[in-house]
Amino acid sequence: AKQDPVAMRLKGMTDPRGIEVIKRMAAMMKWESRPLPQPAQSGAVSRGRGMAYIHYKHAESYVAMGMEVAVERATGRIRVERVACAHDCGQIINPDGVHGQVEGNIIQTLSRVLMEEIKFDRSRVTSVDWASYPIIRFSDVPKLEIALIDRPTLPPLGAGEAAAAPVGAALGNAVFDAIG
Repeated sequence: AKQDPVAMRLKGMTDPRGIEVIKRMAAMMKWESRPLPQPAQSGAVSRGRGMAYIHYKHAESYVAMGMEVAVERATGRIRVERVACAHDCGQIINPDGVHGQVEGNIIQTLSRVLMEEIKFDRSRVTSVDWASYPIIRFSDVPKLEIALIDRPTLPPLGAGEAAAAPVGAALGNAVFDAIG
């Protein structure tokens, strides 16, 4: 659409909780309005940013996620450098537990999207151990910033799956911004 992603989403929104998570994520990212993708970059590495928003199952948690990525032009290797997530799951009963659930789901989903792959031949699965089935390593975990929005007067909702849902979209949007 060649529009700023945050402005485009806010333009059509009326739900105050959705608006709040998007604005909170944008503030965390220090988002500056500009259309995507950005002009072509020169050099071995291109950097971009992207975001995604979800009102999970149209009835549960609200999540806005922003990402900053670096893409190696020669290899296509993607490195997620930073993730900012604003998360509203209603009343928060255990803030540390919710924070851990959100953080874990972001990391696990990044691992799935960027590197996990089951390999097989004509008769069996060949990726049967940690050496042959790659997962994210601590050295690849990006800087994570998570803002939990507590709504003590509202019912508690699920936290984990909702946090996983926008990861691939935010990542794809960031890569598109980096390389077009």
